[in-house]
Amino acid sequence: MYFDMQYRVPYADTDQMGVVYYANYLEYFERARTEMFREAGLPYSKMEECGVIMPVSEAHCKYMGSARYDDLLTFRAYIREYTRVRVKIATQVRRGDEILACGYVVLACVNRNFRVSRLPEWMLEYCDKCLWQEEE
Repeated sequence: MYFDMQYRVPYADTDQMGVVYYANYLEYFERARTEMFREAGLPYSKMEECGVIMPVSEAHCKYMGSARYDDLLTFRAYIREYTRVRVKIATQVRRGDEILACGYVVLACVNRNFRVSRLPEWMLEYCDKCLWQEEE
């Protein structure tokens, strides 16, 4: 399953050439995964209340097109895979049917002492809700 959210590009996201500054795409990935977890019933605030912190341990972004001021974008996010300690979340930034950027982040599960820890059993249910499954 995947989760989509829409976002209208504000002027502040663009550079002098009038295109979205490249580093903003990683912020778009964050917006997408935050909303994905929220929509699945697990906002980050709930994770943190339960002592689970999910920092980014790896990030990758491939740029294929440019977004511009006032474009209406769709951020599509889904969990590509997960293990007992890591979650790989893929994201696409789209303008209509055109994919402008795609990539992923890997989140590591850590406790309040910032030690890598296992994903709690209750979180696995949420990961399953967001896991990409091919259409049959």
